[in-house]
Amino acid sequence: MPREVRESRHRSVRYVLLTLGWLNVVLGVIGIFLPVLPTTPFLLLAAACFVRSSRRFYLWLVMHPRLGPWIRDYLDGQGIPRRAKIYALSLMWPCIALSCYLVPLLPARLFMLTSAVLVSLYILRQKTLPDP
Repeated sequence: MPREVRESRHRSVRYVLLTLGWLNVVLGVIGIFLPVLPTTPFLLLAAACFVRSSRRFYLWLVMHPRLGPWIRDYLDGQGIPRRAKIYALSLMWPCIALSCYLVPLLPARLFMLTSAVLVSLYILRQKTLPDP
């Protein structure tokens, strides 16, 4: 179930990844209680950071009784919960639209729109888990 942990050799990289991992855990937990903040993407980012920085924190997160199922379902190829897909897409597109409105540079707008389309396609192509 848990993936192989390959810690970075560089101490400074490990510290940066640990910091980012814990920041994403905090944002993911806040997302459980705040409906406009998606939980799953933040927990997946935290797991990705921990897998390269700390075996102990990665295993803690993946095996956590409340947080772990979201990560394990995705890593095991079972998919993303419908609610997480809806939150991710419904937050991403207004943010991209606002960014495109505020940024006057055409290349930047094209990059943001292309990124949003690709991320949306990726999310939509993942298996959808029914809401509990």
